[in-house]
Amino acid sequence: MIIAWLAHIMIGIGIVFFIAGTVGLLRFPDIYSRLHALTKADNIGLGFVVIGLAMLSGSLAITVKLFVIWILIIIASATSCYLIARSALRMKIQPKESR
Repeated sequence: MIIAWLAHIMIGIGIVFFIAGTVGLLRFPDIYSRLHALTKADNIGLGFVVIGLAMLSGSLAITVKLFVIWILIIIASATSCYLIARSALRMKIQPKESR
């Protein structure tokens, strides 16, 4: 019973990180800060969701699969973030200056 509550709390925390990443994507001024907010918040949010689901799974095989999927998504996220930022730099898109 306690594990189920902890798992649901972890999933809820993950959802909060996903929402924060989405807000950062919509609110930040330039592509670089948007990428940072989105990749960091989504990777951490997915980590909390995976931990919560692993606690609920009850199977070692499912838990291992969840963590492998999380690692693959982290690699894909970092790669796509790098490629988008590099493309923006090649297009000479400058970061916004702080006030």
